[in-house]
Amino acid sequence: MQIKPILAALRRHKSGTILIALQIALTLAIVCNALFIIEQRVSRLSRTTGMDETNVIAIANRYVGPGTSFTPTVKTDLAAIRNLAGVEDAYATNSYPLRNGGWSMGVRLKPDAKKEITSTTLYFIDDHALKTLGVKLIEGRNFNAGEVISLDPRNSTSLPQVIITKALAQKLFEDGKALGKTIYLSQEGKPSTVIGVVEKLQVPWVGTWAGKFDQNAAMLPAILDSNYQNFVVRTRPGQQEAMLKALPKTLYATSRMRVIPEETGIRTFEQVRARAYETDRGMAILMGIVCAVLLAITAAGIVGLSSFWVGQRRKQIGVRRALGATKNDILSYFMTENFLIALGGVIVGSLLAVGMNQWLFTRFEMERLSLTYVAVGVVALLALGQAAVLAPALRASRVSPVEATRTV
Repeated sequence: MQIKPILAALRRHKSGTILIALQIALTLAIVCNALFIIEQRVSRLSRTTGMDETNVIAIANRYVGPGTSFTPTVKTDLAAIRNLAGVEDAYATNSYPLRNGGWSMGVRLKPDAKKEITSTTLYFIDDHALKTLGVKLIEGRNFNAGEVISLDPRNSTSLPQVIITKALAQKLFEDGKALGKTIYLSQEGKPSTVIGVVEKLQVPWVGTWAGKFDQNAAMLPAILDSNYQNFVVRTRPGQQEAMLKALPKTLYATSRMRVIPEETGIRTFEQVRARAYETDRGMAILMGIVCAVLLAITAAGIVGLSSFWVGQRRKQIGVRRALGATKNDILSYFMTENFLIALGGVIVGSLLAVGMNQWLFTRFEMERLSLTYVAVGVVALLALGQAAVLAPALRASRVSPVEATRTV
């Protein structure tokens, strides 16, 4: 197949050629970035928290009314929860994985260091937390009851003991060995000694901004003396549904001076996970629909333009057939012509895809687009273009020489 006659024909149809090429370019740029976003969102959905998420219930509780200290009420509530027959263990905390709200802090290895090494979330817990969460302690020990204090959240967040995640230990120390070493969780210069390391525990946030430290967690032995508390409860197997009803009744029986929100006040961890990732799930679905629609429109555009050109060239096709051109020659002509248009489109589209990702990277803190997505997109668009033009090309190849050369 000679390329020069095809290029000459395309120059006579500049408008249609440019429009289809631009449509392919824009589709490639958008689809590549959309698929990249989908992959990122789906990978978040599959992230593990480090917890045993089965049989876990989270309760959001706010105390109301006057009170100089809320810690005694928190301890009373915890005792009542733990005494329920269907409860295995429970603890009170400021936050927990996937809650989408909590405290973050920079971590330093020297008290006078001006810049933190990394960021971490702070979980204020007691000696029941590790069992309740079902996290795995791989080094050191748990807190003991005597180390758990009542802490005013307006005071220092540094405490003498701390348990951290393996990911945080690896970021702080080259050898990843943190047990017995000192870290600084505030700028006040108060040290915290690492007494334990857990295998994994996710931060409360799932947004892109937290991706750089999503497994960096530091646990401190304290009950925050605050009117807002989160209770995390592990139920016995098969008792979760019963405890969803019993826990609010138990807390209100202990004290009516509280508010437990109706929608998000008491949830299974499955509901917590679904709520945390609903935006990511929705974005992945939306991007998938956008990709499908764009690809369908592009395919329809190629089919439409090719069909129009076949209709316009019926006489020329007939002349070629009369001069000895076979059906395969006609088919090859239209397939090659469309391939050249698509090739120009994907070259421009590749540049647009990288440029669009650079803009998203600077504006929305996205990761950089892998060139693998561009390569896959190029192959997919070229294949789509060839598939879309196949039907019009076959129709052109079946045109009878007598019919095509007949004066209309």
